[in-house]
Amino acid sequence: MVPKIITSLIAMVVGGWMIFDGIHVLSTGKYFGPEKPGPWSDVVASIGLDPFRFGVLFIVLGLLWLLFLTAMLLHQPWAWYAALVTTILTLWYLPVGTVLSLVYIVLLLVFRSKLQV
Repeated sequence: MVPKIITSLIAMVVGGWMIFDGIHVLSTGKYFGPEKPGPWSDVVASIGLDPFRFGVLFIVLGLLWLLFLTAMLLHQPWAWYAALVTTILTLWYLPVGTVLSLVYIVLLLVFRSKLQV
């Protein structure tokens, strides 16, 4: 029960924040908080991408976190794999997203039998 609660909380925090911040950058042109986004924006900018154009990606990833959490809670057999892939795709979101994604991956792997059907 505890692994489900912790994974649920992490997925709701990461997914909810990404949706909120994605909507915020689309509507205001900046992310919520300081003028300069977190360290993840340096990684994105280093490969030639504009971090302020990631609003839709944030919303999609946030929705995927919540969708796959719901699917896991409903014991869908594919949900664990989808949650793992989504979590791996979020590792670039330094620093908090990376840390929470790493914790989530560990929980998925260690408590796989309890989180799957």
